[in-house]
Amino acid sequence: MTLLSIAAAVGLLIFLIAAGRVPPFVAFIISSIAAALMLGMPLEQIPKSIERGIGDMLGPLSIIICLGAMFGKLIADSGAAERISQSLIGLFGERRIPMAMALTGFIVGIPLFYNVGFVLMVPLIFSVVYRSKLPALYAGVPMLAGLSISHGFLPPHPSPAALVNQFGADMGVTLIYGLLVGVPTLLVAGPLFALSLRKVVVTLPDFFKPTEMNEANLPGIFNSFACALLPVALIASATALSYADLSEQTRTVVRFIGDPMIGLLLSLAIGTWTLGLARNLPLRKLMTGYGEAVRDIAAILLIIAGAGALKQIFVDSGANTDLGALLANLPIHPLVLGWLVALVIRIALGSATVAGLTAAGIVGPLVQTTGVDPNWMVLAIGAGSLMCSHINDSGFWMCKEYFNLSLKDTFRSWSLMETIVGTVGLILILLFSAWL
Repeated sequence: MTLLSIAAAVGLLIFLIAAGRVPPFVAFIISSIAAALMLGMPLEQIPKSIERGIGDMLGPLSIIICLGAMFGKLIADSGAAERISQSLIGLFGERRIPMAMALTGFIVGIPLFYNVGFVLMVPLIFSVVYRSKLPALYAGVPMLAGLSISHGFLPPHPSPAALVNQFGADMGVTLIYGLLVGVPTLLVAGPLFALSLRKVVVTLPDFFKPTEMNEANLPGIFNSFACALLPVALIASATALSYADLSEQTRTVVRFIGDPMIGLLLSLAIGTWTLGLARNLPLRKLMTGYGEAVRDIAAILLIIAGAGALKQIFVDSGANTDLGALLANLPIHPLVLGWLVALVIRIALGSATVAGLTAAGIVGPLVQTTGVDPNWMVLAIGAGSLMCSHINDSGFWMCKEYFNLSLKDTFRSWSLMETIVGTVGLILILLFSAWL
């Protein structure tokens, strides 16, 4: 009965979002109430559980996600993202442009939310294509792969950050593991896969023809790279230093600086000065941009809140315990099971963020019942949530329309790239988790 109730609640969620076009937050709340009723929760307890789930989920994450959005806005508006791209392309040369584009997408994707990074980088992709005469997908898909991998694997992106919180994982360790898995996955799904796309014909849009850029308006190379990677450096370094032989006082300071909230706040403050005020960008313009960034991620925060409500219903009703016992007895590796659940929901709903958060609520008990490393579970679900993007995913249509592709070529390029990311990611997660 418990399994049927959970399946029915998830099925209702999928129906409301996919068929009914109900906003995800509202769909999560309706599905949470339906799940509570089917699981036999007392009526007076249902609103309290939903409120608690929303609060517990948003409490640790709202600051991180909002600061991350502001930081990404700064990287984009200051010209740092463009400078990073120019520098990598200049370093690798025209023969290795796909490699440069992949690294650009990966680095720029760390502070930028996916849709923002996509819109920001597509004009740059076409600028490179016009100048180099390379096939558009051959040059562009590696960058899109880099953006996607950062979005699915690396905190402080919303889904990985939320999963870290739900599973009790460590943000720094998950980030290090995500980099360990993400880089080789990028090489396969980016430059290597792009070799198969060289003969796909793309009609380039005239409005993306390059114009002469004013170099004086871009920040310096060191400044751009240092600021974009500073949050990663602070969080990862603090995690690495936690294993060193340090005094308790030093360890406390390191943990404080490496806390994701403090790391992002320091990065935002330093970037505001070095990329903004020190380059005579008006303070009012910077602050206006930060306000716009927070407004842009309001929908993401609501999705995370809704997922928290559904998760809490499973917990308070005792369904998570029953489900955990049931799943633990299945002859499937827990990480593969988490990946599969996320994959099914991704195919049904389209959104990688919703797929990851919903899957976490279902397989979360596995972390306790099987003893699997929660950091690897975050990445396994992230890999599954990127799989098989198709016509119900906004990223699919953005790729199709920007690159002026047929449906066949969009499946052949975008959908296959996302599937390679999820598949190679899972393989590497299983290998590294057995080794480390």
